Amino acid sequence: MRIRATVAAVSGALALSALAVPAAQAGDQAVPSLDKPTAAEVFGTGAKAPRAVSRAAVTTPVISKVVINGGKDIVLGTTAAKTISVSVTASHPSGIVDGYIDLWHGSDVETDVDGWVMPNEDAASCTNSSATTATCKMTITIVPGDDLYMNALAGTWKVTAGALAGDESVAWNDYQATARVQRLSKLTVNAAPEPVKKGGTITATGKLSRANWETHTYKGYTVQPVKLQFRKKTSSTYTTVKTINSNSTGELKTTVKASVDGYWRYSFAGTSTTPAVTTAGDFVDVK
Repeated sequence: MRIRATVAAVSGALALSALAVPAAQAGDQAVPSLDKPTAAEVFGTGAKAPRAVSRAAVTTPVISKVVINGGKDIVLGTTAAKTISVSVTASHPSGIVDGYIDLWHGSDVETDVDGWVMPNEDAASCTNSSATTATCKMTITIVPGDDLYMNALAGTWKVTAGALAGDESVAWNDYQATARVQRLSKLTVNAAPEPVKKGGTITATGKLSRANWETHTYKGYTVQPVKLQFRKKTSSTYTTVKTINSNSTGELKTTVKASVDGYWRYSFAGTSTTPAVTTAGDFVDVK
């Protein structure tokens, strides 16, 4: 018998109590640890070998693959929710009848969980590739300012994966894999003046910013290396002219000498908490 819906209701209440910490204070005080469910709570009280505790008489399923968001980083802006796909592939002599995946943030699943998102579905949709192996798919919706209630949640999250076999034996690992959750980045460029005389000075300005989940706005990403790149009008390839750092408000500004018609852009390589971003080229006509 499945009781995931009950777990969702109880855990949701716990999550809401933790998320009640004001965003402005979240980074300045201890955040309550969220209480994640066990295998027995997810798959039902009849499930054998809950939470990584196996019994000698039980052959547990083997989890061979976990895919989160198609293998891509999970990037969120300031307000829009994002729904990602997740899947777990497992095998067992009696077949696989259900799967489970959630994502959590913290150092220890028992004592230090400050972020947690669970599947939307009460049961996974499992497709058999053989009599013993199946891939079970679910979706997870993540909401900035709710699930992501503080900026410190950007970075590496851990993945809990579970599988339920036909004989009710269970595989469960709270440290099965990792996934990266990032704050959406934005980058602008303006190359001026236009047109410019050959040999004249071109000033390239711009700004690097990223989502702030606590204020629901985009704030400047400070002291980050950003490349100024150029391609000739007749070329399809950009080359890096110089690298500069964003200032204390995320602003970018540098100068170069005009030589030929072409496109100028800024490019940011990204960090563990913030994805890479590159502007479109800004054309400057050189007379």
